[in-house]
Amino acid sequence: MRDMNRAILDNPFDQELQSITVPFGALLRSIVVTVDAHGLKHRYLKRHARDVVAFFDALVERDYESDASKALQERLLRNRERLFTFLQHDGVSWNNNLAENAIKRISDYREDVGRSVSEAGLTEHLVLLSIYQTCRVRDISFLKFLLSRERDIDAFAAGKRRRQRAPRIELYPKGYLPPSIGSLRRGASYAGERLCVPKTLSELMT
Repeated sequence: MRDMNRAILDNPFDQELQSITVPFGALLRSIVVTVDAHGLKHRYLKRHARDVVAFFDALVERDYESDASKALQERLLRNRERLFTFLQHDGVSWNNNLAENAIKRISDYREDVGRSVSEAGLTEHLVLLSIYQTCRVRDISFLKFLLSRERDIDAFAAGKRRRQRAPRIELYPKGYLPPSIGSLRRGASYAGERLCVPKTLSELMT
């Protein structure tokens, strides 16, 4: 998209170039609307597959004269099978923001260590960075995953969900009746004792 915008700015009167960028922009906007509404789910995104095929079929049939339009046509067709891969899978981002963010972290690491890093050290760092990024995207604690000594992130995430589903044991102050026990009222008798529900937070704390 950045390269397309740059090409349009450099060639503002190139109608052939706009005949590529305008329908491409309309196609991408419709896809992003679906992503905003339903997330990166294949069952919703697959509806755009036919529009993608139609866009590329029209691009193949057209002969262009300007250098900018020819270059863009060639680049799009060269990446035809990869450009809209995210439509075919769940959870694949439509942009490269995650990749750029990961590259930025590698760049920062390189600036910190300078030339002192070895190939083995860099490889180990990349492994940890890959795990960290995966945990961050999947909303998993990187530290807890490492401390768990689990080798499978999916297994760790499944165990985390099971732990979250486990019933909690909640402790209440003496004399406090949880509102979830709807059958017990103020002054009701339970286990031979009189229960009193505090009316205010100050009563609860005393």
